[in-house]
Amino acid sequence: MTRRLISTGSPFETAFGYSRAVIDGDLVFVSGTTGYDYVTMTLPEDPAEQARNIFRTIDAVLTEAGSALSKVVRAQYFVIDRSYCEPVLTVCGEVFSTIRPAAGMYIVAGLLKPEMKVEIEVTARLLTVDPSA
Repeated sequence: MTRRLISTGSPFETAFGYSRAVIDGDLVFVSGTTGYDYVTMTLPEDPAEQARNIFRTIDAVLTEAGSALSKVVRAQYFVIDRSYCEPVLTVCGEVFSTIRPAAGMYIVAGLLKPEMKVEIEVTARLLTVDPSA
């Protein structure tokens, strides 16, 4: 299988030289994703709503890649304030309650822009893998 890049069309991807996701072998690596609605380029104030936007973006990217949220094996959650852990983890529980990937929550000093409160990155397996690849 060849390496394939996926873009959501976010201006950050081109400007900063990265892909929203990279498929390599039978894995999909989704870059750190923040809570922007990439159609309107708006960002909710609430960290839980940012997390919901993030999972909508990740779900769409995984679908385009030939994967799904159900195939996530690793998740990393970054928040800029300890008080955001519970609201964000509640959303993570809504999404991953039966999937239960290996995961870590990290409290960081900040993200790229001050309005960004949450960033999530995941690794998933493809739904099907071509054995001849």
